[in-house]
Amino acid sequence: MTGVETRSVSRDSLLLLAGIRIEQEADTHRVKVRNLSDGGMMGEGNLRVQRGNRLDIELRNVGSVAGTVAWVQDDRFGVAFDEEIDSQAARKPTDSSQNAPADILDRSPAHRAPPAPSPRTLRKV
Repeated sequence: MTGVETRSVSRDSLLLLAGIRIEQEADTHRVKVRNLSDGGMMGEGNLRVQRGNRLDIELRNVGSVAGTVAWVQDDRFGVAFDEEIDSQAARKPTDSSQNAPADILDRSPAHRAPPAPSPRTLRKV
């Protein structure tokens, strides 16, 4: 490695999970996405892929993306997407209010943080 950046597309370092299906296989594998750009990604996980494998990747807030494995090293691999995506969309939190049923949104009090203690009730130790 020379330390000189040769990529023409900027990439974002992040950590999120994606579902990947290798073409001609039925199983979907969960992998960590370490780097993501509009044109590709670096994945990490217990997934045996080879250079040239066709993949279908499910990214949050982006959806299904088709791509090809560009390189493999140990448990990491690079994927070149067939078409560019909006990689910033994957960084945004999911809008669960549109997908969640109304009864799930109304959480019980057990799922709420307790109120902060009053300064008068605290004592120094």
